Amino acid sequence: MNYRSGNISYFFGGPATRTVKLLIVANIAAFVLQLLSRLARADLLVPYFGLIPSRVTHELMIWQFVTYMFLHGGFGHILVNMLTLYMFGNDLERHWGTVRFVKYYLITGVGAGLCSYLIAIDSESATIGASGAIYGLLLAYGLTYPNRIVYLQFLLPIKVKWLVVIMGAMAFYASLTNSEPGVANIAHLGGMLVGYLYLRGPYWLGRFEEFRVRRRREELKRQFEVYYGDLRRKIDEENKKGPTIH
Repeated sequence: MNYRSGNISYFFGGPATRTVKLLIVANIAAFVLQLLSRLARADLLVPYFGLIPSRVTHELMIWQFVTYMFLHGGFGHILVNMLTLYMFGNDLERHWGTVRFVKYYLITGVGAGLCSYLIAIDSESATIGASGAIYGLLLAYGLTYPNRIVYLQFLLPIKVKWLVVIMGAMAFYASLTNSEPGVANIAHLGGMLVGYLYLRGPYWLGRFEEFRVRRRREELKRQFEVYYGDLRRKIDEENKKGPTIH
């Protein structure tokens, strides 16, 4: 997948930024450890670092909300996630800066894991993969560069905002029909939802605060009008009585 902005064509998101490189290296290193542990027939990584709701609930392994993002189920799984991170993460880090990018990545990843956890808090099935955070990045990219053209399969041009809608709709449909067994579609949707709330939450809170202040002003205005009206009537009544003679 590549994309175009103006007259410039970019392939795979341009030069890699520092944090994107580190995330890719960390994910690949964890995947290599997974392979080695499987070869040794002692896969301890997923039971302790994958997100297993029952272990979080009963054994308080809350670190799994972070560590599950760095484990993957196979070569295709990590390849797709890392390519998507590379394609969309570089521009976002350049646009936001490193601190905000890392914060957003972790918030959406943890939030996606939390959504999966809340759906089945006693499940013994493990959720692994960076897909929740990746879907969060895709959502952020669509909000930041909605009209940028992306080439699916290097052939089909589509605006990023429509790509986000399509990916979200597919994940939603799959979560309802369970048409993709073994795929944590709730985590995908959770990453998008948490990302949207994080990016648009301050705006809606600001709008709500404006609405609250406006309602308060209207209420005070009505109270003042009632008070002023009563005061005015009392003055008029006193004037109608005429002067008081001593």
